[in-house]
Amino acid sequence: MKTKEFLVEEGKKLNLKKHKTDSTGKYKNKEAAVADLEKNIERLAKLQDVLYAQNHHALLIIVQALDAAGKDGLIKHVMSGVNPQGCQVFSFKAPSHEELDHDFLWRASKSLPERGRLGLFNRSYYEEVLVVRVHPEFLQGQPLPTKTKNDKKIFEKRFEDIRSFEKYLTRNGIHVIKFFLNVSKDEQKKRFLERIELPEKNWKFSANDIKERGFWDDYQKVYAEAMEATSTEKSPWYVIPADNKWFTRVAVSEIICQHLEGMKLHYPVLSDEQKAELAKCKEMLESESKVEKTTKIKA
Repeated sequence: MKTKEFLVEEGKKLNLKKHKTDSTGKYKNKEAAVADLEKNIERLAKLQDVLYAQNHHALLIIVQALDAAGKDGLIKHVMSGVNPQGCQVFSFKAPSHEELDHDFLWRASKSLPERGRLGLFNRSYYEEVLVVRVHPEFLQGQPLPTKTKNDKKIFEKRFEDIRSFEKYLTRNGIHVIKFFLNVSKDEQKKRFLERIELPEKNWKFSANDIKERGFWDDYQKVYAEAMEATSTEKSPWYVIPADNKWFTRVAVSEIICQHLEGMKLHYPVLSDEQKAELAKCKEMLESESKVEKTTKIKA
């Protein structure tokens, strides 16, 4: 799959209107995409096994989107074949009082993946350059210095902080890739109605979802500006069509696999001393079985 069309290139302007929400790439039907997703799930499981064994790198996967774009289902399906020991998933909701008493990157920092693991953020520190821009009253309600809250360049500075933070992570072996699930307003409406009409999906719906929908254009603007400002060669953003969940899942799985393959992972290489020790252990185990066999014959 060619994934470059979804990439937000560093230093380039981003116009979300030019990104089709219903694109299915090369796929003419769902069945072919589902088959490729299954292959990618197996591919990802193997890559994650090497990542875990080598224990030098980690991969942080950030998923951002408007409501009902399919974040939860994406994580469930794409990560279904991964060893739970090597995967950490965190969902970030409205910050708590404790979290607001720290800097805006703090709660994400303490949830970063360990070496050898995949880390998934369902929403992230990007909320602090998205939601609080659409709702400035949220920022004003935070216990920040007045000068900071009233700084007209606060978001430019936060973009700079995020770029520096992600550069720091990459330098320390924590690679970062970011996905924006680009759902259309019509498809969001359809999914909201489904959540209202189907009893088993009622729990997913909140009246606040409708209120936030009223800020659709504002969110499109702040998302585009945030991705423009923070998509870099080492920590890129991808705008993924999200009207067809089956395509969203296969596209994201392909990009994750490509990034892991690009890390040139390999199983640990043993030294001559370690190989000699293994040979000795093998010899001991084999001689043990010979002794047991001789004992049984005598008995």
